Amino acid sequence: MGPQPPRPDNEGILLRQLEGGEFEEVTYEIPMNESVEDINEPIPETDLEDRAIDQMVPGYVDLVARSQREYDALQKLSEDFKVAQQKQQEAEDETAAQEEIGMERLEEDTEATWPEEYEHSERVTGEEARFHPLTLEGRFWGSPIEILLPQDEMVMPIRDLLQRTHIDHVKSAAETAFGGPGLPLSPATPEAKRNGNMFGVGLPADQRHMTEIEGDAFLAGFMPPAYASVMATLKEVRKRVGSKWLQSKLKDGSGMSVLDAGSGGAGLIAWDEIVRAEWDLLKEKGEVKGDNPPGKRTVIIGSDRLRHRTKTFLENTTFLPRLPDYEHSGEMKGEHLDAGSKPQPRKSYDVIIASHLFLKEEQDHYRQAVLNKLWTLLNKDGGVLIVLEKAHPRGFEAVAHVRDTVLRQFLLPQSGEPELDSEDFNPAYQREKELGYVVAPCTNQGLCPMYQTPGKSKGRKDFCHFSQRFVRPAFYSRMLGNSTRNQGEVEFSYVAFRRGVAKERSISGKEAANRAFEGYEHSDEKPDMQSLPRSIMPPLKKKGHVTLDFCTPEGKLERWTVTKSQSKLAYHDARKSRWGDLWALGAKTRVPRNARAGKGPDDGGKRAGQGKKPRKVEIVMGPGGMWKEQDGQEEPPYQGDSRGGGRGRENNRQANG
Repeated sequence: MGPQPPRPDNEGILLRQLEGGEFEEVTYEIPMNESVEDINEPIPETDLEDRAIDQMVPGYVDLVARSQREYDALQKLSEDFKVAQQKQQEAEDETAAQEEIGMERLEEDTEATWPEEYEHSERVTGEEARFHPLTLEGRFWGSPIEILLPQDEMVMPIRDLLQRTHIDHVKSAAETAFGGPGLPLSPATPEAKRNGNMFGVGLPADQRHMTEIEGDAFLAGFMPPAYASVMATLKEVRKRVGSKWLQSKLKDGSGMSVLDAGSGGAGLIAWDEIVRAEWDLLKEKGEVKGDNPPGKRTVIIGSDRLRHRTKTFLENTTFLPRLPDYEHSGEMKGEHLDAGSKPQPRKSYDVIIASHLFLKEEQDHYRQAVLNKLWTLLNKDGGVLIVLEKAHPRGFEAVAHVRDTVLRQFLLPQSGEPELDSEDFNPAYQREKELGYVVAPCTNQGLCPMYQTPGKSKGRKDFCHFSQRFVRPAFYSRMLGNSTRNQGEVEFSYVAFRRGVAKERSISGKEAANRAFEGYEHSDEKPDMQSLPRSIMPPLKKKGHVTLDFCTPEGKLERWTVTKSQSKLAYHDARKSRWGDLWALGAKTRVPRNARAGKGPDDGGKRAGQGKKPRKVEIVMGPGGMWKEQDGQEEPPYQGDSRGGGRGRENNRQANG
């Protein structure tokens, strides 16, 4: 069958359905005037518009309408909707235009009336507009809240060192060294394992012998939380001492000498961040030049294997195997064979970071020996000593014991007057006291309200400690057995002292506590931040009021209530306050709070407030018998006799009345 002939141009085909459902082709003839036009003939634009209208795709109304009446109603509704939408758009455009005109007029009026001296000043935005300036200055937490560990100085070098050993082997060694899964004996104790693990760190930095795998375990399990805790304390000390203390050393080119005793180099890395921040500020002002700030760094590391690892990322650092003991070393001069005519200068440090050194010493005299060594190494002209331990009752007691010892044995009272006359002073038995004060976290220079009686206590609930969040490195998350979570938190107890410098004269004690209760929200005078109460617990937020637990400058624990009716700004700042902040906006009510200090060996459980109460009974013998005198009260004589039986008991009852 051959090909079909082409169909003429004037012929069309229609399909007609038959009764059986089949279709039949029906041909018809198209008139010549309606044939296909010449494609070369141009089509006018009006014809194109008409054809476009005729060839429009059927709309929603065309498809939905089932009759002409329904079509007309839907078409009318559609047109009315388009008209209403157009009117709404025109109204919005007109409103926007009027607002723009109003803004232009306002800007013209503002430019005409704005003082000339404020034209180029910075506008207050962000937190400065929402919070009181004293609230921001008293914050313990930084911004952002989570500390990011330095990548180039710490995270990347440790990660490269850990690639030599399988991470599972390092994790197993870390669990062996730091008390099991979760590393409860590392600087950060998991919340589920805080009960019953009141010991020091399992692998201290000054340990003499470490295996290769223990060196890796120290880097992976100890360094990240140690850095976070030291960084938090250094930031707070920097705020309270002031920037002039550090900037003056950087300007003259001498720099600061710092000793890291206990954190294995993590404290030096944190200190470098503080120095770098101050150096950049001075560099922007043009007061210093160069990229590297001056200073000397020393770290105590006992193991050779750990020292070989840390020296790869601790540059320009002196490594010592143990703390120097200058207290028991004599001066090398005079008749000594190797001595010169003048005594050799002893090394001293401007900053000493003592991390996890005291809790591992079980005996008090061992802790006293460590403190004596640290104090002899501290610069006598403004040196800062920071003592840091784990956050549990035993760790707090170690820090509180150091604080109590320094205030009683090393520092003069805040009045500056010596307690003993020069004639009564004996250097063989007594230490010559110096100027100095507690920098942080305490705002009082007296007895700690949570440690009124020295020694250990059983069942202690209240103890001074703080926390710091940080971003976990991947290798540290693997040590904890959770590689997906990167949010870490470390809790710690600490105290910081400054030697050889008197505290600036300001109100203190009860006067400072009463003035802080009144508040400095509307005061023109700026308070001394170290005369303000510090929050020792997270705030309790209720509807219309916030309850804050403070350690006051008077040396007492109190609970303050900040209400919305008192001040909206103070109420807002109180709700946003955090554990460890200093508070300057006052309160509406205050009530004393007793410290839950636990039960001591001889005080019957009353450790706070009244302290230790030994039982004293005085027996007085006279012609009429024996008297018992207790607490200043006398009891009648006992006339009975153990051999008298009932007669003695009867006589005793008659004597007692």
